[in-house]
Amino acid sequence: MISGCRCTRKLTMAMSGCLIIAVMALIIGLSVCHGGGNDVRKDQPSFTIDHEANVFMLDGEPFQYISGSFHYFRAVPEAWRRRLRTMRASGLNALDTYVEWSLHNPHDGEYNWEGIADVVKFLEIAQEEDFYIILRPGPYICAERDNGGLPHWLFTKYPSIKMRSNDPNYIAEVGKWYAQLMPRLQHLFVGNGGKIIMVQVENEYGDYGCNRDYLSWLRDETENYVSGQALLFTVDIPNEKMSCGKIENVFATTDFGIERIHEIEKIWEMLRVQQPTGPLVNSEFYPGWLTHWQEQNQRRDGQEVADALKIILSYNASVNFYMFFGGTNFGFSAGANYNLDGGIGYSADITSYDYDAVMDEAGGVTKKYGLIKAVISEFLPLPEISLNPPKRLAYGKVEVVPLLALLSTEGRAALSKGDPVEKKVPITFEELDQFSGLVLYETELPSMDLDPALLKVGQINDRAHVFVDQELVGTLSREAQIYSLPLSKGWGSTLQILVENQGRVNYYISNDTKGIFGEVSLQLHNGGFLPLENWRSTAFPLEQFSVKRWQCQNDGRMLDSILARQRVLRNGPILYAGTLIVEEVGDSYLNMVGWGKGVAYVNGFNLGRYWPLAGPQVTLYVPNEILRVGENSVIIIEYQRAKKTAIGFDLPVVQFDAIAQLDGGYGDVPIKLKQGYL
Repeated sequence: MISGCRCTRKLTMAMSGCLIIAVMALIIGLSVCHGGGNDVRKDQPSFTIDHEANVFMLDGEPFQYISGSFHYFRAVPEAWRRRLRTMRASGLNALDTYVEWSLHNPHDGEYNWEGIADVVKFLEIAQEEDFYIILRPGPYICAERDNGGLPHWLFTKYPSIKMRSNDPNYIAEVGKWYAQLMPRLQHLFVGNGGKIIMVQVENEYGDYGCNRDYLSWLRDETENYVSGQALLFTVDIPNEKMSCGKIENVFATTDFGIERIHEIEKIWEMLRVQQPTGPLVNSEFYPGWLTHWQEQNQRRDGQEVADALKIILSYNASVNFYMFFGGTNFGFSAGANYNLDGGIGYSADITSYDYDAVMDEAGGVTKKYGLIKAVISEFLPLPEISLNPPKRLAYGKVEVVPLLALLSTEGRAALSKGDPVEKKVPITFEELDQFSGLVLYETELPSMDLDPALLKVGQINDRAHVFVDQELVGTLSREAQIYSLPLSKGWGSTLQILVENQGRVNYYISNDTKGIFGEVSLQLHNGGFLPLENWRSTAFPLEQFSVKRWQCQNDGRMLDSILARQRVLRNGPILYAGTLIVEEVGDSYLNMVGWGKGVAYVNGFNLGRYWPLAGPQVTLYVPNEILRVGENSVIIIEYQRAKKTAIGFDLPVVQFDAIAQLDGGYGDVPIKLKQGYL
């Protein structure tokens, strides 16, 4: 109570007077603050929903968006503005992007906001290029990224963690992550003067689970930071599980591609069950589709895409192209799927995320781009933007010299992470706090009483070359479901299993840990199997910093001539190095036809995995931004076969082409040119 106002009968009138004065002062104060706020807000953008007219309202006017997905982590930052400008030139008025937790938080307590991880800079450039922004922070994003964008170290820290649930450990870590991410974005929300108009909560959750407590917690955690300054929304697949993704007081949208355009009325009806009023939104309209290794590249007809777009827009619906620009899964960031689209078991995603999108992997316009732009022009004004794409150049062949054997003493010293970890059983990548690359598991073989004897492994995630005394004896594969092979007496005493992480499953499964699981055992004469124990686990992350470190220390000496001449690498992976001479900088494609399987680096930048033997991708995209005039380093870490003659005295070669080869089929097949570019 105000000082001087006593609650006595004698001073009742004085107290009443004090109360009146206090209330009047409070009202005046609030009026000043609130009125001033209204004056400011009139000058600031606002984004709301008119539930009677079923439209978005931007600054009090009806608003329909035609958006395109572009994930900042799939292009080098120097290319962001050029890609965005090409998108804007098509008539798009909004940008859709995920935020990848694992990129920004690669290890527990470690954060990265620089270079390709500078999401704030990316969003600020998008604003400068006149885009409204639809932000999708997950924390799970799918996106054909390793583990759906969830950090691998969550399994390291909490082996039994239940992702995408109200597991206390999971929500505690999401809370820490949002506390790092969300404050950086405050100035970008539309209510704060920025252009982020919508923020997604979770991602296609209805097809995964039905934990409403978790969804409500994540809504509230997101809103704690958004604070009404942007619209919260969900995206769910239109099926019988759609209701499990709906969150109270969060705007609901759906997603579908051209294969379901014939049932658009039914889809809208399903959405109306969840969201009776408000605008209709297709948050993921697919102009292409994802592709796995060992299958044909997925293509979608451009005219069918344009026709479907016109139908969607005729409902006054808003729409987002997933993807408008796909880009590349650089490094080891590509994910995998399990039992998707009629497939059986595990299938790894290719490195390219071209996606048969509206723009190609290098950010160029396609025939599909022209068709889409023509439809957009019927609904939105087209900006006057001139495009100046970089040249695509063929630099020709580069000889690469074999310099390092991975399993040698020198190879382990150069590329492994610390000393081997000794345990009774093999330990996982996650227990080693290792994102990707390779892990070598070694143990001593017992005396064999059968010749041959079957070696069995409970489960390999995902692929393994098996050696005895560093001599290749076979390959195990999760994809092919091959988990056993015969060993003969006299081959040697040390069993070595080199396991490759081909990408964690990014959809539906959320606990795809990597390494050897279950028993590794050897067949006995009595029909039983002897478990093998006492394993040494050596981590080979093959991350950019370790390759750069080797380059600094390398003295240029070639390998032993026996290893150097090998075409089929029977003694383990080999690192090859060469120099590309560039006179003019442009985009290019590293053609790996004739090679087996591995990973490639240019100027220390990890271009990603290659596997031309499996296909359909044969080339790796080389952004012009990572090249320089003069000498450029080329590093190839090959796992199984070099591009050499059978005799092997020649040096292997790689080739830099001006044209992408993403439709090469699979196996050793003739290269096909990709058609349809303007």
